[in-house]
Amino acid sequence: MDVRRADERYPGGDRSAGIESWHAFSFGPHYDPDNLRFGALIACNEERLAPGAGFDEHPHSHTEIVTWVVEGELTHRDTAGHETVVRAGDVQRLSSAGGVRHVERNDGDAPLTFVQMWLAPRDPGGEPSYEIVRGIADSTPYAVPEAGAMLHVRRLAAGERTAVPDGAHVYVHVVRGAVRLDGEELGAGDAARVTAAEDVDAVAVTAAEVLLWEMS
Repeated sequence: MDVRRADERYPGGDRSAGIESWHAFSFGPHYDPDNLRFGALIACNEERLAPGAGFDEHPHSHTEIVTWVVEGELTHRDTAGHETVVRAGDVQRLSSAGGVRHVERNDGDAPLTFVQMWLAPRDPGGEPSYEIVRGIADSTPYAVPEAGAMLHVRRLAAGERTAVPDGAHVYVHVVRGAVRLDGEELGAGDAARVTAAEDVDAVAVTAAEVLLWEMS
């Protein structure tokens, strides 16, 4: 198990424009050949946008982009004609496939925090697609078959235990609270990369919200 702390993330964004970014993997000018991906996962970015701030229209291709809002509301628009407001508890996925452009903004009055995760598809190309699942239920898996991956959401009360999925690659990201995983305590923003996961449990030290990627 490889534990990565929140304060080890690469800083990014533009604070003067109300954008603060924290990257778990090699990203943009922060090139690290030893931290390019884990399983299918190639990015796990925590983004914080002040009211009125956002990312202007920009392109993506050959990437599965999954977004989880922590607090606030995210406005999404793309060149395939989708316009959506994503709220806490929703799972949004944009399959950029052969190419798509999109805008991400905080059009609300409150600060916005979201976690955005990029996965490499098994087969590049194809037509872009979009999906949003409103208020996904706890422990309901969300499949991204194009990347051979499954997202599990766990919302735990203090002291509650949950099984970590078995898998060749399992990525555990703590959204809020604290959990103990295989003897290591993980706080908000911390992550663990578990290789050949089998019979691993997570126990909530406090009330916690955790995202787990199960990958082949």
